[in-house]
Amino acid sequence: MKDTQSGHEGRIGPNAVLQLLPVLETAGGAALRDEMMHAAGLDAPPSDAGLMDEGPAAAMHRALRRRLPQRAPDLLREAGARTGEYILAHRIPAPAQRVLKALPAFLSGPMLAKAIAKHSWTFAGSGEFTVISTRPLVFELRDNPLIRGESAPHPICGWHEAVFDTLFQTLVDKRLRTHETKCTASGSPVCRFEISRG
Repeated sequence: MKDTQSGHEGRIGPNAVLQLLPVLETAGGAALRDEMMHAAGLDAPPSDAGLMDEGPAAAMHRALRRRLPQRAPDLLREAGARTGEYILAHRIPAPAQRVLKALPAFLSGPMLAKAIAKHSWTFAGSGEFTVISTRPLVFELRDNPLIRGESAPHPICGWHEAVFDTLFQTLVDKRLRTHETKCTASGSPVCRFEISRG
């Protein structure tokens, strides 16, 4: 079963930036936060209502990877986890969360994957998100705007991994882990995420 959703052209959920700002401030104070905002061309944090231009979000993620190459993966993962927590707190209704938690994982996993695909603009922007499989859970993101044009010897979409981890561990099975097995930054045509136990 394939489920494909194209993101809104050139727009992404503001949490790609908003949840990174406090992580930056904790890691390097207001100076690091402001430096990354300047690199992204932002004078102020984006509104948490609606979408934002994906360009500044991508620029901030890219600037952080260049400025702190050793620390950036952990900082981006922390921001991704915070984004997942925001989605749980503000975007998935409590009754729906109770249903997913009560169901066995083989039912709740595909249901959550379908909901994620429906709202993939949150993290995919103008990229194309596809649920390749629900058993096992496999997602692909083509033309991921947050790493567009990047080059690395290994997958670098830790922010996305952490978003998925937070959602699936909370609502489906705490033993689930997301692994990016392919990445456009390392030469693949897609970023591929596989979710499994361990």
